[in-house]
Amino acid sequence: MESPRIVSEQQWQAEREALLVKEKELTRALDALAAERRRMPMVRVGAEYRFQGPDGPASLLDLFDGRSQLITYCFMWHGPDDVCSGCAMFTDNIGHPAHLHARDVSLALVSRGPLDEITRVKQRMGWTIPWFSSLGNDFNTDVGAGDGFALNVFLRDGDEVYRTYSTTGRGVERLGSNWTFLDLTPFGRQETWEDSPAGRPQTPPYGWWRLHDEYGDDRPRRS
Repeated sequence: MESPRIVSEQQWQAEREALLVKEKELTRALDALAAERRRMPMVRVGAEYRFQGPDGPASLLDLFDGRSQLITYCFMWHGPDDVCSGCAMFTDNIGHPAHLHARDVSLALVSRGPLDEITRVKQRMGWTIPWFSSLGNDFNTDVGAGDGFALNVFLRDGDEVYRTYSTTGRGVERLGSNWTFLDLTPFGRQETWEDSPAGRPQTPPYGWWRLHDEYGDDRPRRS
């Protein structure tokens, strides 16, 4: 194995500062891309999907859990004895959902497998993220996952549900932190520094941050 070259402290600092310029350029480019994403149109979801979850049958609206925005990840399914390692790694990297909930966002996994088998894998891995079976409906196909994986974002207005974003392939490998998930949603991080369309909810940065056990369940939700 070949290690990085050894240089002086001065040379290391100079190269680090040169790289930092490019890193900051990328950060600004990602911010601009997220702003453009928030200006994407949306399409109404007309199909009536029926999922199976830990509390019984559920509609797509139920997956929102009362919140206005929903992120779904279609977890590739080959049975409990052949769990997709890529989807499992993605799920292992998901941050604590309380921070998403505080921004009115729910996140759920969806798989084309029997609920009892899904539950076995969920318990084995120690995951607490809501995981629903889409066996018997066309949700995975309709949102671009097919028999593979895909991430989708939805927005609800009352009982109407709209699809606002979708990605798959390497589009999901940089995701996992709550910041990256919020950047995919139509409302974004909802902080005043963001370039968002007029009328989107925004509050000062840092002010809404809490330890994940300090948010409580009395936060407002948009209907």
